[in-house]
Amino acid sequence: MLHRFWKTTTHPHYTMLMATLLGVLGLLQVGHAQAQALAYPSKPIRLIIPFPAGGATDVLGRAISIRLGEKLGTSIVVDNKPGAGGTIGSDLAAKAVADGYTLLLATSSTHSIAPTLNPKLNYDPDGDFTPIAHVANAPNVVLVPLSSPAKNIEQFVALAKSKPGALNYASSGNGTVVHLQTELFKSMSGTFITHIPYRGTALAIPDLISGKIDLLIDSIPSALPHIHGGKVRALAVTSRQRTALMGDLPTVAETLKGYEAVTWFGLFAPKHLSPELTARINTAINEALAEPELRAQLNRLGAEAVGGTPQAFATHYRREREQWKKVIAERKITAE
Repeated sequence: MLHRFWKTTTHPHYTMLMATLLGVLGLLQVGHAQAQALAYPSKPIRLIIPFPAGGATDVLGRAISIRLGEKLGTSIVVDNKPGAGGTIGSDLAAKAVADGYTLLLATSSTHSIAPTLNPKLNYDPDGDFTPIAHVANAPNVVLVPLSSPAKNIEQFVALAKSKPGALNYASSGNGTVVHLQTELFKSMSGTFITHIPYRGTALAIPDLISGKIDLLIDSIPSALPHIHGGKVRALAVTSRQRTALMGDLPTVAETLKGYEAVTWFGLFAPKHLSPELTARINTAINEALAEPELRAQLNRLGAEAVGGTPQAFATHYRREREQWKKVIAERKITAE
């Protein structure tokens, strides 16, 4: 009889008991998660940087890792996993255990551009990651040779429209951020400028200086020595607002309303990282980014600290992905 009593799932006492047990289990899970967050971190954290050592993402990541480690009270070990435009390292991070001990410093390339350019990507930029924080933005600068008659964006657009197809621009390769940023510029300005891909913008600089290239959108750290050396002319920055990184240089948006094209850097964890650990790491990175020393260090690298909530970060990179998805489709851009 007793056996039949407990097997009868509709019996009110059985229902009450199960509800109580489930409630206790829920409290235990919450308690475990809170205890885990309090004990975190108890060992070094691995920060995967999906680009080569010495590159912009690597240098920025190492600067951040030191301050973040100090805030969390542990060491952060940088692990460079380059290849395939940052997608190899991102895939490794996506498949790691979501315990807070593997983080990823991702960029526009890995989470806003690659998912559209490569439909066979091994990871889902939304479903396979837990967004933690928008770390920094790196605006670019629009350059022309000194021999160009254009002194600002308005004059360059007029020049390009007067010679459809006669002017050219360099990029760091098909499907790269520079390629997409310039195609967005062409689309919004209604100009026809011929694309010449290089294997990196550094290789295009000599041709820009000599006048063989008419336009190049380049990173600020790469461009500054040539601007200050009087070898090229800077017309505008690609951020929505003027940046102290380039003095009082105008923005492209002041001529082409709505234009914005920056490279973002953000911190992710594998999917299903607990809300407690997500909040803990988010708080630490925001505290680190608030320090004047780190902000100044990022500025020297051509980036501006951002910070904020995981939700705001997710909204940002998803919105940007839709922007690049539209550009890629309209301009028929491929990675080949």
